[in-house]
Amino acid sequence: MSAWAYLVVALVGIAGAAAGFVAGVVVAERRFENRPEARRAESDAALAVEVVRRSATGYLVLDAEGHTELANDRASELGALRAGVIDEAIADAADRTRVSGEPIDVKLNPPPALPNLAGVITRTPTAVTAIVQAVDGGRVLVSVTDESAARRVEDVRRDFIANVSHELKTPVSSMGLLAEAALDASDDPEAVRHFVAKLHSESVRLGTLVNELISLSRLQGAEPLLDLVPVEIDGVVDEALNRVATRAEASGITLASDGPSGLVVRGDRTLLVTALTNLIDNAVQYSPAGTPVSISRAQRDGMVRLAVTDRGIGISGENQRRIFERFFRVDPARSRATGGTGLGLAIVKHIAANHGGTATVWSRPGTGSTFTLILPVLTAPRSAPGPAGVPADPSPGSSLSPLGGV
Repeated sequence: MSAWAYLVVALVGIAGAAAGFVAGVVVAERRFENRPEARRAESDAALAVEVVRRSATGYLVLDAEGHTELANDRASELGALRAGVIDEAIADAADRTRVSGEPIDVKLNPPPALPNLAGVITRTPTAVTAIVQAVDGGRVLVSVTDESAARRVEDVRRDFIANVSHELKTPVSSMGLLAEAALDASDDPEAVRHFVAKLHSESVRLGTLVNELISLSRLQGAEPLLDLVPVEIDGVVDEALNRVATRAEASGITLASDGPSGLVVRGDRTLLVTALTNLIDNAVQYSPAGTPVSISRAQRDGMVRLAVTDRGIGISGENQRRIFERFFRVDPARSRATGGTGLGLAIVKHIAANHGGTATVWSRPGTGSTFTLILPVLTAPRSAPGPAGVPADPSPGSSLSPLGGV
């Protein structure tokens, strides 16, 4: 055999071996890809990518040169990345964390509110925090969170503590001064009686404030109440009217109510009586002498509506948005003079929420106000009353009957 023949045979053998090796590698890779572990790993990787994409936290990965390697949409929404440009504070923190290796917190300026495709401006974050930390190979991971809700809760807590401190300080200080004045006037029985009467009034006010704070704290979560029982609305109205009758008569206010409705809700009777009492008491407090306060009950769209209408000073549109806030008073001087704590309507709102309902207000300055407690109906009479409505003035021909007053 010649030399060329031997060379050809050798090349053919090498080619065959190479082809066999390649075929073996391909088969091995296919077998590996078909293994359950490989498929599971691939599925987990795809899931991780989807989780990051949909996360409420913004994620941003920067390479060693500070360029963006990875970013989800949330990072742009929270202002870490704007039109492809990294926030300056984040870029500066990234340079520092590469050197120190320590995580750095950065407060970001939230992006401006912009209208969506429908032209509606959606709520934008008010407090955004980013944590910038170095990872492997000079990369930097940035996680961005919206802390607006936590900031609002903190603001509410701080305002609540400030308001409580102020409200408690006034009667406590007054009681101390009145007690001192009574001691100094021990030789004057008439003066002592005067100061002691004032002291008693302040102690009652303080006790009312503490009790309402306790009630409000129990209702604050707006969670549905447990162990609710059927409650007749007519009984709630009667008891609430009885509680306020003396005060209304002393203030020259006529209380008027429509007839029995037969409506039933599922709830806590004591809390419902408290809510309606607060509404009626508030109406009496802000009504001039000689005017009526009307209470009506109706069922509409599966909801019971208890409406309390007064002919008082009314509430401006700006104040209507805040009327159910804790310690908010339309007329602070008048409220303090009558012993109001500023918590009554806040308690009404939370009682309604705990029963799956709402509390609403309609008002016009100089005309009067209507506060409505709306609750899910449990059972209604066969001929349920029509839409809630209160006549302008109780009259012999109306469905409202006077209950007391002058």
